[in-house]
Amino acid sequence: MRRWFILSAIGRDRPGLAAGLARLVLDSDANLDDSRMTILGSDFAMILLCSSSSEDAADRLAVGAKQLERDHGLTILMRHLEDGPRPSLPAPDHQLYRLEVAGSDKAGIVAGVCGVLADQGVNIAELSTRSRPGPGGAPHYEMNLLVEVPETLDIARLRAALDAEADRLVIDLLLAPA
Repeated sequence: MRRWFILSAIGRDRPGLAAGLARLVLDSDANLDDSRMTILGSDFAMILLCSSSSEDAADRLAVGAKQLERDHGLTILMRHLEDGPRPSLPAPDHQLYRLEVAGSDKAGIVAGVCGVLADQGVNIAELSTRSRPGPGGAPHYEMNLLVEVPETLDIARLRAALDAEADRLVIDLLLAPA
């Protein structure tokens, strides 16, 4: 029987961390099905979805993760997915949309936009943010999302709610089918 696991790893960035995690999955007789990796500040962060039919894969992953924590100063968490991964995006009876947000960096952008999406019953499938110097050196904030919009939701209603939040936060946003 195939079993699925999520591993998340965080630690001070340096060469070899992604390779070490990929080797851990391979040495545990598991397959690396999906992953995301980034550097946030000066730290490495990676999330991996892996699967295995091996009875001892969970134990091997746990032992190997402890070794990587000791050897590389990582913090690794492992979670077993009881029901396996979702089959695909979007969820049934949903449509995928891209939402792009930009404006002067200020507290509350992510909370405000994500709050509107939650209030409307919209699921966030992917989210990334970045602050970088804008014109004149003032921080410019960008947020990109992939969202699952229920087919029963009136898209004009969602746009109106997002536009009201954009006006409140003084940000620009664009919602378009993915």
